[in-house]
Amino acid sequence: MRNLFVFIASFLFIARLSAQQPNIVVIFSDDHTQQTISAYGSKLMQTPNIDRIAKDGALFKNVFVTNSICAPSRAVLLTGKYSHINGLKDNGPHRFFDPLQQQIQKILSQKNYQTAWIGKWHLQSLPNGFDYWNILPDQGNYFQPDFINMNKDTVRVKGYVTDLISDYSLQWLKNRNADKPFFLVVGEKATHRNWMPDPNDLAEFENQEFPLPENFFDTYDKRQAATEQDMTISKTMLLHDDLKMGVDYSKRGMFGRMNDQQKAAYKAYYDRAQISYDKIKDDSIEVVKWKYQRYMRDYLATARSMDRNIGRILDYLDSTGLSKNTIVIYTSDQGFYMGEHGWFDKRFMYEESLRTPFMMKYPGKIQPGIHVDEMVVNIDFAPTLIDYAGIAVPKDMQGKSFKGLLENSSVLQKDWRKAMYYHYYEYPEPHRVAPHLGIRTDRYKLIRFYGAVNKWELFDLQNDPHEMKNLIDDASQKNQILQLKKQLMDLAKQYKDVEALGILSKQ
Repeated sequence: MRNLFVFIASFLFIARLSAQQPNIVVIFSDDHTQQTISAYGSKLMQTPNIDRIAKDGALFKNVFVTNSICAPSRAVLLTGKYSHINGLKDNGPHRFFDPLQQQIQKILSQKNYQTAWIGKWHLQSLPNGFDYWNILPDQGNYFQPDFINMNKDTVRVKGYVTDLISDYSLQWLKNRNADKPFFLVVGEKATHRNWMPDPNDLAEFENQEFPLPENFFDTYDKRQAATEQDMTISKTMLLHDDLKMGVDYSKRGMFGRMNDQQKAAYKAYYDRAQISYDKIKDDSIEVVKWKYQRYMRDYLATARSMDRNIGRILDYLDSTGLSKNTIVIYTSDQGFYMGEHGWFDKRFMYEESLRTPFMMKYPGKIQPGIHVDEMVVNIDFAPTLIDYAGIAVPKDMQGKSFKGLLENSSVLQKDWRKAMYYHYYEYPEPHRVAPHLGIRTDRYKLIRFYGAVNKWELFDLQNDPHEMKNLIDDASQKNQILQLKKQLMDLAKQYKDVEALGILSKQ
C-alpha cells in the first residue's frame, strides 16, 4: 500500500511539473537573413507569419552567431558551446558531431519533456537523445526529398520539402504524448542555395525590381580577405545550378527529382527568364545586375513558402490551445548576403552574416511587441530554454540565459555582455573565406584574419555601418585598437579557445 501511495504522489508531482513547464517549438531556418524579414523593417517582401511571432512576443535586434556557417550553428543550438568545445568547426565532408555529448534535448528529457527534431539536421552523425526524429540527409533536396527515419532507413517522399517538414511536424504534434511537455525543433531547408521555390510561388516577385545595395560594387579597399573570397554574384553564382538557365530536366540530380508537372512549371518560367538574359548577355555590367534580380526573386519566393508553412504550425498551436503554454522561437543558423559587398553566402564576421534573426513568444510571460536591444549570441539559446523549463543551466555551457532580459531585470541588463566573440575556420573550400576571429562591441569590430591572410581589420560601426573603411592603420585609433585587442584576448581566454590564444600571442 505504501508503494502505491509513493507512486501516486510521484505521478501527481510529475503532472504538476508538466503543467508548469512550457512547451517549446524552435523553428530553425537555413540562411534566412534579417534583411528579408518585414518584422525587421525589410521592404523586400512581407513575412506575415514570421512577424506574428515578433508581434506576439519579443523581437531581438542584436543577435549574433559564434561561427557563421550551417552545421556549426546547429551544434551551438544543441550544446550552448563554441565550435572549439562542441567539436564541430565547419561543414567539411569529414565533420563529426559527437552525439554522446551533453545536449539540450537530453537535459529536457530528464525533466519529463518529449523531444523531436524534424527536417534539416546536417551534423553527419544521427540525432541522439531525441524521442523522435525524421531528418534530411546532409543538405536535403527541395523536390521529392529523402528523409532518414529512426529505423535509419532512407525514404524518398513525394512533395516539396518545406510542405513536408511542416506535415511531419504537425503529425508529430498531433500524435505526441499529450501528458508531457514537448520540445520540437522544426529544421527548415529553406532558404538554402540553390533557392528552388514552390512552383506556386515562382512568379511572386517577377514584377518587382530590387534596388542594388549601395556597396554592391565594393572594391574591397584595404580588405585583403574580402578581395580574395569566392562568393560573388558576378563570378561565383552559377547561371545553370543557381539561376536555372539552360537546365536539362531529364537528367538526374536536383532538377531531375521534379515530377512532370513541376518540371513543366519550372521550364516555362525560366525559359522566359532566359529570353531576358539573352538580351543583355554581352554586357558584363548588365549581366551582374540581371543575376542579382534573379537571385532576389528566387530567394524571396523560396522564403514565401517557408513563411506560409510557419503559419500552418502557428495556426495549429492556436487552434488547439497549445499556444497558451508554448514558447515559439523563430531563428536561423546565421545571416546571409543579399548583394551587400556584391556577395551571396555567409561566413565573414561582417554584419550581414554575423547577425541572425531571432524572435520569441510566450503568452503571459513575454510582453507582446517588445524589442530587445542587448547583445545576444547563439550560445545563449540552449541555456535560456533550459532556464524557462525550470531546470538549472549546466555550468559548462558557455552561453547565458537571457530570461531576465525579457523580465526587465535591471541587474541582468547592467551585467549583460558588452562584447561578443567570433571564430570562423573553414578554408579554402568552398568560398575561400580566410579563417578569422574577432570581437564586436556596440560600436567597434576588430577582426584577426590568419592563415592564408595574415591581417587585422577595424571598423567603426557607428560611422561606417556597411564596413567599408578599414581603420587598422589609422593612427587616431591606436588606443582603441590596443583596448580591443586586450578584450579579444580576454574573451578567447574566457571561452577557452586555445588555438585563438596561440594566434593572438603572435600579433
